[in-house]
Amino acid sequence: MDQLIAPIVAQIDRVVVAKERQVKLAIACLLTGGHLLIDDIPGVGKTTLSHALARSCGLNYKRVQFTSDLLPSDILGVSVFDSGQQVFSFHAGPIFTQVLLADEINRASAKTQSALLEAMEERQVSVDGECYPLPDPFFLIATQNPLEQHGVNPLPESQLDRFAVRIVLGYPDPAVERGLWRGEGGRAHLSEVEPLITSAEFGALRARIGGVFVSDALLDYLEAIVRHTRTGGWYSHGLSPRAGLKLLEITRAWALIQGRDFATPADMQSVLPYVAMHRLQPRELGRTPAEVEADLLRVPIP
Repeated sequence: MDQLIAPIVAQIDRVVVAKERQVKLAIACLLTGGHLLIDDIPGVGKTTLSHALARSCGLNYKRVQFTSDLLPSDILGVSVFDSGQQVFSFHAGPIFTQVLLADEINRASAKTQSALLEAMEERQVSVDGECYPLPDPFFLIATQNPLEQHGVNPLPESQLDRFAVRIVLGYPDPAVERGLWRGEGGRAHLSEVEPLITSAEFGALRARIGGVFVSDALLDYLEAIVRHTRTGGWYSHGLSPRAGLKLLEITRAWALIQGRDFATPADMQSVLPYVAMHRLQPRELGRTPAEVEADLLRVPIP
């Protein structure tokens, strides 16, 4: 594993125990400038993971609890009239941070959910005709409750496509859960998490991703995957060009995390389900996530 990234993974693993793959995917998403969707039931460590990741990378962190009465201005900010100077002044909302946790994003209304679209794509927000740039990096982590739970609104396809990676933490193994009961790991240990890299080292890591070599054969494999989702008859619509770019970027980041300066088809297969599955809607009802993943991984490597 890369020498800068290995300590970050190890530190987060002491808090969010036995979730190394999910931690690596979250780091890959952060380094490529993407956004992360964590889709799971309450109480499995979604908030803890986001907080530990931000602290480990030395990034500013804010959390917004999404509810049915949350307004876009509660996230973006609002212009307030200053009677003394007779001008409107902008009061920035919590979105002006490096890592923003949108907790239970699908409990908010569609209007409030859509307020994040510009920020996710263009790294800026528009309020009263003025554009305000967001910090660099700007990383959105959204947690989502299962759709069968009470009071949730499904995210539209346009917003799902803006999340580079979707992960599920799931229940811990019995041995790990017993350890949590004994106080080994968990949110109580967040106070022990310290920044492990400087802003300069973080920027250098991001720059190195572009230098990870991608062969023409790997691009052929990427093209085969994208074409399969569009023409194979399995899905109502295939992967977008943005999804193809994100798959390539996350593949590069995954190779870098493994300590290599070149990407392989195995790297792409490792991240493919987490980049593609939330963007695809099977034509046949009842297709399980396992069947969708198996279909994607059946695409032959050129």
